[in-house]
Amino acid sequence: MSIQNAMQAGVAGLKVNSQSVATISNNIANSSTIGYKRNFTQMVSQVVGESGSVSSVDRKDIETGGAIIGSTSETDLAVDGDGFFVVMKDPESKDASNFLLTRAGSFEVDKNGYMVNAAGYYLAGYGYEDGSITGVDRNTFSDLEAVKMGTAAMAAEMSTAGKIEGNLPSSLTGTGVAEDPFVSSMSYYTALGEQEGLSFAWTPSDTTENTWSIEVSGDDGTVYGTVEVVFSDSGATAGAPASYVFTADPGLTAPADFSVDADGNMTLTIDNGTAPQNLVVALGAVGTFTGITQFDGDYEPQQMTVDGWSASAVEKSEIDAEGNLIGIFENGERQSLYQIAVATVTSPGAMEETSGNAYALTLGSGEAVMNVAGSGAGTIEAGATEASNVDIAQEMTELIQVQRAYSSNAKSITTSDEMMQEVNNLKR
Repeated sequence: MSIQNAMQAGVAGLKVNSQSVATISNNIANSSTIGYKRNFTQMVSQVVGESGSVSSVDRKDIETGGAIIGSTSETDLAVDGDGFFVVMKDPESKDASNFLLTRAGSFEVDKNGYMVNAAGYYLAGYGYEDGSITGVDRNTFSDLEAVKMGTAAMAAEMSTAGKIEGNLPSSLTGTGVAEDPFVSSMSYYTALGEQEGLSFAWTPSDTTENTWSIEVSGDDGTVYGTVEVVFSDSGATAGAPASYVFTADPGLTAPADFSVDADGNMTLTIDNGTAPQNLVVALGAVGTFTGITQFDGDYEPQQMTVDGWSASAVEKSEIDAEGNLIGIFENGERQSLYQIAVATVTSPGAMEETSGNAYALTLGSGEAVMNVAGSGAGTIEAGATEASNVDIAQEMTELIQVQRAYSSNAKSITTSDEMMQEVNNLKR
């Protein structure tokens, strides 16, 4: 190698080491950035003609995870294991270039209800339809949509079925003394989500043992009818209903209706709309203890359950390990709204780094696969974020090494310069 080539090699060394200092400085600056992946400059030997030199290649340590740290925000997310969140630059665009991958899960709900991270990217996921996710292509971004949780609403659901459970005291029947009825109530929901009620008056027979009469009426004053229930007093089914006999109230007018089948399923046709509402209330099958029973003891109010709910807005949310975003509504109901995908790629290190701590796919990285969290990819931790994978001690150590290498290259240049001067002095 000539003196001039030695000088050029020193210059190349200064250049690559200065680039390495810039990379280390960037790592240190982002050591507290959520989900940041450290960069490093790799030195590569270079041969030009008969001379040696050096060049640099920038690399990213994408596959090394940072520590999972707890957060006070329910919408902060972290991937524990392999994979990335899929985010969108524009919540409306389905163009492939609109989608990026990131480990920065510091999401919050913006004014429009979208989940957006600190870089302004929109979290993407698959929307639930009728309680399920079907027909999505997990090998492309095309079926993903921006997660819009804040404006979710649940439509009213009309009540169609209810159930009554509880014990009636056997000692009050057949005493020859008339007893006042015990009264209990049940609320149900109309097709518009309005709450209406039914009242049940439980009267023990004073003439016949183990027999009760139930009068059913609405909170609008409608009397639907009565049910006579006879309970078994011996054998394996003692205390269970033995038979049901119903009588519709004579004043009940169509389309309102009332009936009870042999297994204690009480059907009420409620005239509260253009199309009447049918509500089936189970009292308990004959010979079973699944509904009302009659044993000795004190009277306790029956337990009433009924389906349906009123229209409601989402109050809060939770996200499980499989990435299902579940809305918890003001009416207490829970509903799966989105499934947050965890994307994996064949060669993560070959992705192109973009602003906002995100990455774009390249030919070298391969295509993304949108996995269900925990199946082929890491799980999702809610209320947590992933810290940077930068180790300050490692960066400071490398900074010292690079500084020394830089000084050594500078020394090789000055030495080559001195040698060149000696050569020039030979002509004197």
